[in-house]
Amino acid sequence: MARAGNALRLAAVSGHAAGLGLVPGMALADARARHPALATQPHDPVADARALAGIARRLRRFTPRIAPDPPDGLILDITGCAHLFGGEEALCAAVRAATPFTMRQALAGHAPAARALARYGAAGQEDLATLPVRALELPDEALAGLRRAGLETVGALAARPAAAIAARFGAEAVVRLRRLLGEAAQPLDPLAHQAPLRFERRFAEPVGHQAAIARHLLALLGEAVRVLEQRGLGARQLLLTLCRSDGARQQLAIATSLPSRDPALILRLFDERIASLADPLDPGFGYDTMELAVPLAEPLGALQPGFEAPADQSAALAELVDRLATRLGPQHLARLVPRDSHLPERAQRLVPMADAPAPAPWPAPAADLPPRPLLLFDPPQPVEVIAEVPDGPPHRFRWRGMTHEVRLAEGPERLAAEWWCRPAGHLAGHGGLTRDYYRVEDGAGRRFWLFRHGLYDEAPVPRWYLHGLFA
Repeated sequence: MARAGNALRLAAVSGHAAGLGLVPGMALADARARHPALATQPHDPVADARALAGIARRLRRFTPRIAPDPPDGLILDITGCAHLFGGEEALCAAVRAATPFTMRQALAGHAPAARALARYGAAGQEDLATLPVRALELPDEALAGLRRAGLETVGALAARPAAAIAARFGAEAVVRLRRLLGEAAQPLDPLAHQAPLRFERRFAEPVGHQAAIARHLLALLGEAVRVLEQRGLGARQLLLTLCRSDGARQQLAIATSLPSRDPALILRLFDERIASLADPLDPGFGYDTMELAVPLAEPLGALQPGFEAPADQSAALAELVDRLATRLGPQHLARLVPRDSHLPERAQRLVPMADAPAPAPWPAPAADLPPRPLLLFDPPQPVEVIAEVPDGPPHRFRWRGMTHEVRLAEGPERLAAEWWCRPAGHLAGHGGLTRDYYRVEDGAGRRFWLFRHGLYDEAPVPRWYLHGLFA
């Protein structure tokens, strides 16, 4: 769904929803009135564009000329390519098999005709003359004028003199009609295709000494860095393939947390990767070929630090993470990322470093939010508390066999349960109860974060838990 003006409307529908009579552009209120159990998701144009670009890359094996047709289309120029796949019909079937989404496709002698047939024609339709005039995608006023004149199809409009069409409906109607009929050219703007980042060195005599291998690897890295710099990219993954003279191939892969063009850093990571191997590299009679590939690269611009700017610690931290991941394996490293939840134990989650998104600043806490402890218990630990009822602060509590007399208390800070997961709740045996948090200090100056789990109208005997310790 997406907002159009002051109303929410359906931006796209699934095949099942279309079978129920729902169409894109329908008001969400009308759709829910027809089907109250309708499940919707917010429209994400950026994710759609990213997915469309991914499909275009996947279809490059069929043709090198692919042009985007926003917001949801691609135009493939298959001139001279169809015979490689057994003909046009076989190529279309292969394209459908390679696309993970439901799609409509059409074949024509030029791009505007194929686009119009795919978007406005029936399945298998090839006659442009029977297409509705809305296939010209003219402004609404021009389309309404065409319908009032009784011109419902492209063929009916093409039968009229061009001068009369231009005089009554505008010159743009003639231009688009000629393009659709193939009488005027419409240049195709295909996506730029960059050659894969792959570098190779062949040796007349096999190389087996470690120093020689490192020297040639550094030279390969220099070539890769020059190309990456020209493209404004930084390497995120690198793959080194060592081809022995007896035909055996040994591969070493590394990954970086941030895009990098630093040969010294990459060489250190390869050294860490070699040191972490269970079986050392065996050059045998030597390597006759070395190949360096960059499977993943991301934009990396030039940095201009100021003279008095503090040192950036992110690069040093990223290098440490990369070295640990290379030596221990990325699956053994995890990072906390923020999560959209007001419950303390659900406000963050552990994500493997290999799957973690790019580091981003944590959201700043609200100005009126009370302080949170640095140490949280997961799960919160039960305690025995003596407190005033129904919602008074604790006066004494017992934790781990030790009794603490409360000298100071602040609160309560009330947190409601997440209503969308209320049946399950977070603590075992307590589903979706309200929490009253207190910051307390005992006679020895130790500070604790306690909460009463459940109001008295929610639970007959609310329990108390210790959730964290202040420094």
